[in-house]
This record gives sequence, C-alpha cells and structure tokens, in this order.
Amino acid sequence: MDIEKVNSMDFGEFVDVFGNVIERCPLIAAAVWSQRPFSDLEDLEKHFYAFIDALPPSGQEGILRCHPDLAGRELQQGTLTAESQREQSGAGLTSLGADERLRLEELNAQYRARFGFPFVLAARLSHRAAVPRELARRLHCSPAQELRIALGEVKKIARLRLADLLGVDPSRL
Repeated sequence: MDIEKVNSMDFGEFVDVFGNVIERCPLIAAAVWSQRPFSDLEDLEKHFYAFIDALPPSGQEGILRCHPDLAGRELQQGTLTAESQREQSGAGLTSLGADERLRLEELNAQYRARFGFPFVLAARLSHRAAVPRELARRLHCSPAQELRIALGEVKKIARLRLADLLGVDPSRL
C-alpha cells in the first residue's frame, strides 16, 4: 500500500489497518489519523512516536502493559494478536523446550514484579537464545532506564509493523 492510499483512508479503515501498530492500542492509531496527510512512511512513523513520547510515564507504562509476555500464557493459549504470533514465531519462541519455557516464565515474572509491566523486545530482531539473556540483563536496569529501553523496543516493533503494512523492506529503513 502506498502513502496516498493511507492518506485516503477514512477513520474506521485507518484504525482497522493501523490499530495494532502499537500492540493493542487502537486509540493511538485513531489519534494519528487526524494528523493526515502523511508525506511518507517516516512521517507516519513520526506521528506514532510523538503520541507515545507525549504521554506521561503512567500512560507510557500502560502501552507496555498491552504487550504479552514473550513465550508466555497468551502464546500457549493461542490468544496473541496475529502480529505478535508472527513475531514470536519468527524468533523461535513458539518452539521452546520445557526448560527454556520455564526459564522465560521465571524471568518474565521477575521482570514484571520489578517494573510493573511485561518485558518488551522487538522479537523479530532477536532469536530464542538471546531473549532470556537480554531479559536477565535488563532486570538490572533502573526503572527510569528500563522504561526508556522498553519504549524504544515498542518503537522498533511499530517501525517493523508499519513497514509490513506499507510493503517496505524493513532492512531498507
């Protein structure tokens, strides 16, 4: 889809198409729609990022809470969004052994207890062996530092999802 198509979308179509660019946050897409016309993918992306950046920390944490645990209960129950399912599958998180799954479950619980939101990582840019290492490493971050890092991961995910929707090779971004 090209940017002209994006700019011609009515409100409902735009929210339907872009509503999960930020995981389970269609209200962000609704707010971004009003910023049309967009000049290109980067401009569209900039508006999603600006919305996130303008939120108070509690709102930013709310965005993070919309994300599922990596290789967590939602994956096991089959209730992930289509995008998260593809991303976790691509990172090899859908084929973990029992020990690997248990280790991630423990780390996810520690992380959530420490920061109050799930561990967010752009899974498409990672692989199954790196996820628990990164999770363990980030457990040592300060809360303010981790909020910044996690929001950076949300933006990476958004960038990849926008590239997919607009048919752009993410490696060319």
